[in-house]
Amino acid sequence: MKTPFILAAILLTANQLTFAADSIPPSEAGAKDALNKSPRHGEWVDVKMGDSKTPIRCYVVYPEVKEKAPVVIVIQEIFGLSDWIRAVADQLAADGFIAIAPDFLSGKGKDGGGTDSFASADDVRAAVRELKLEEVIPVLNAVREYGIKLPAANGKSACVGFCWGGAMSFNYAIAQPDLNAAVVYYGSNPADADALAKIKAPVLGCYGSDDARVNATIEPCAEQMKKLGKSYTYKLYEGAGHGFVRQQDGRDGANLKAAQEAWRTTVKFLKDNTK
Repeated sequence: MKTPFILAAILLTANQLTFAADSIPPSEAGAKDALNKSPRHGEWVDVKMGDSKTPIRCYVVYPEVKEKAPVVIVIQEIFGLSDWIRAVADQLAADGFIAIAPDFLSGKGKDGGGTDSFASADDVRAAVRELKLEEVIPVLNAVREYGIKLPAANGKSACVGFCWGGAMSFNYAIAQPDLNAAVVYYGSNPADADALAKIKAPVLGCYGSDDARVNATIEPCAEQMKKLGKSYTYKLYEGAGHGFVRQQDGRDGANLKAAQEAWRTTVKFLKDNTK
């Protein structure tokens, strides 16, 4: 017969494991509440980009750790720099990273504002669709340079992107040879061999099985990456649809299960490659 102490220890361990499994970004509906309750230090900063007079508005969240931490750039969806993306950054900080979420619409809104200055969600989506890769990469470079120079940073950097941001995350691995890791959540993948040959960082892809539009781009990319000897690991989460981390209440629990599994994989991947 187990003693009460041993039983308590077993229950504690089980509870800790349950907590760890549930330590994922909130769904969209819970993002604002998660931000309001977060014990971590989050702040808005303006990051200068080259000779541009318009700074990049960024939300930065710091982990509560003793050691210097890696920097992870959080690349927004087509919905701009939303509360949900900021909550993703907060969760990454909870997982031990300095997370920086830039607003790619900085200076492009009303009166030189960013995402929040657009009149409607439709206007935000339209503006993000108009962004060219030639505009996105300099923003990411400026944010990465800012991040790795922070006194609390360990000099390592990675990026994670969702949907539109997932595609940008893969493209940033192509453009930035000093990046240490890139994570793609349900973003379309490039397949150009000359471009993929430039990648040095390992890439992780997380996709819902029921997302044929995006998933059609996986195998052509994977084949090229394999031929080139590049590191690209990915998984299709059964029953999950597009945007499963943001829409965790969708598809009869498949989205939530996918979000939990993919996030654990993501955190391990980032930690392994930014030590």
